[in-house]
Amino acid sequence: MNNDLNANIIDNLGALLAEIADLTAKADLIKYALKDTATAPGSAGNVFEGALFKATVIETNRTTIDHKRLLADLGVSAEVIAKYSKTAAVFSVKVGAR
Repeated sequence: MNNDLNANIIDNLGALLAEIADLTAKADLIKYALKDTATAPGSAGNVFEGALFKATVIETNRTTIDHKRLLADLGVSAEVIAKYSKTAAVFSVKVGAR
């Protein structure tokens, strides 16, 4: 275990991430309520105004393609797929209570 960093910094990070998670959960509940209201039958619209902010509910459709599976179905070999695939290192910091 690496204890070179000050324990207070780690505890501060954990507390901030917990606060962000709580605030995100609260914001998500409001967003779900707005979405439900905007998409309800007979809805008056998708724009909601407060004293300082305005929220607009926007619906979009997203399509994704599994390129590796598609190429494999088209008969492209795994070696060729690997040749044209890119791998990159991704770093993350996970914080949990002790």
